[in-house]
Amino acid sequence: MSMGPMIPPFVRRPCFSFSSALSFSSSQVIGTQIILLLILLLYCVSRTCTCHGYVERKLRTRDGSVPVLVRLPEIDVCSKLRSLPRRSHIVSIDEFGGIGDGKTINTHAFQNAISYLSSYAHKGGGQLFIPPGQWLTGSFNLTSHLTLFLDKGATILASQNLGDWPVVDALPSYGRGRELPGGRHISLIHGSNLSDIIITGDNGTIDGQGQVWWELHANGSLDYTRGHLLELMNSRDVVISNLTFINSPFWTIHPVYCRNVLINYLTILAPFESPNTDGIDPDSSSRVCIEDCYIENGDDLISIKSGWDQYGMNYGHRSSKIIIQRLSGQTRSSAGIALGSEMSGGISNVYVVNLKLQHASTGIRIKSAQGRGGYIKNIYISDAIFHNVRTAIGFTAFYGEHPDDKYDPNAFPHIHSIYIENIQGDNISMAGDFQGLKGYPYHDIFLRNITLNATTTSQMWNCSFVEGYSESVSPEPCDELLRRQHTQEYCSSCIEKV
Repeated sequence: MSMGPMIPPFVRRPCFSFSSALSFSSSQVIGTQIILLLILLLYCVSRTCTCHGYVERKLRTRDGSVPVLVRLPEIDVCSKLRSLPRRSHIVSIDEFGGIGDGKTINTHAFQNAISYLSSYAHKGGGQLFIPPGQWLTGSFNLTSHLTLFLDKGATILASQNLGDWPVVDALPSYGRGRELPGGRHISLIHGSNLSDIIITGDNGTIDGQGQVWWELHANGSLDYTRGHLLELMNSRDVVISNLTFINSPFWTIHPVYCRNVLINYLTILAPFESPNTDGIDPDSSSRVCIEDCYIENGDDLISIKSGWDQYGMNYGHRSSKIIIQRLSGQTRSSAGIALGSEMSGGISNVYVVNLKLQHASTGIRIKSAQGRGGYIKNIYISDAIFHNVRTAIGFTAFYGEHPDDKYDPNAFPHIHSIYIENIQGDNISMAGDFQGLKGYPYHDIFLRNITLNATTTSQMWNCSFVEGYSESVSPEPCDELLRRQHTQEYCSSCIEKV
């Protein structure tokens, strides 16, 4: 029986690290340094590059005075994850009694296979191969140094029996389940305190069969918050790639308190009317790369989070160094890229480029509230195309759901240093909607090279408690975004060294 390829045929793209190119030892030849510097200069045509892991671009103010300095993060913070390890031992799920008929429950087969492979953790790791078939299962936990590989035609099918999704403790940065007080159902595929995890395949499928959960949610019949399709906690060196995820009960992919996560070449699907089926939600995590994904669902395509009110502030784990490239999809009710509303641990150094979105409520959305605390800063979004999007750019400080009555109403979010450029849109109902808080306005908001073709002659911009600057934006923004700036430095805090 074929076990499939050890490593899936990823499309490799050339990457370049500015910091590594300029880190020479004293023994290296001067000529080599000169050659690499020339390569660096060629790479940075029309840009001024630095030696500290980011790129500088210059934007002139409206009156042609001193330029605003924009610092973009290093393009590839996940380079170490792009060469997947070969596992020393491979087993198939059917060797442990698994039956892929779509009817037989295989939870114990998954658990036993992974327990067996854990003995190879320090011997090169193990791979669990899922052959073609419908492999019905309840929740199961992964182990370190493991590859879960789904062959073409293989589907991991989630049990619709709620008892097969055990209830676990609430996340400490949330203080309770996101939907209901108390604990929460564990995800279908789960892992905690792991390293070197690969979940991949030849476009196999992970199906959450979420309809039963959506109906219970609509009827108010749930006792605990719904589970995700995939959640990894306190883990590092994670690759999730070359798979299709469908019909999640709740958020689909949820890396929380994680570091070094590469997510690419995924298709994520759920009905437009399905509640809270976010695509990918990096949460209190750092060094996350999301690339070349298509998402179609009932909520945000991607939502970056970092904890909820006082629990998020006390836990103190921010989300940072997140890079999203070449994302496309659609959602009827929500946003393409969202930050928040759970952002109490802070969100910073986020880079989004090449976003194609249609049929959405909002293209780019920042959500916060009085009582959240935290910050959202140093955000760069560029090269987006919107079609049939009601609001192209929407910031609200009134997303005010709280976990309990213990939150501090004087904990105000600080949102600033947001740079958005090169956006095109057609069939846009509203260009921008900025609803800030008095005394705590959004500030240093930069808009450049944005053209939005409106479907209405009504108000295109709504601005309250926002301060910023714009250049080459049509339709022309509100006065609050037309102010002239003195010398500014966007993303002034450089990307920290690893």
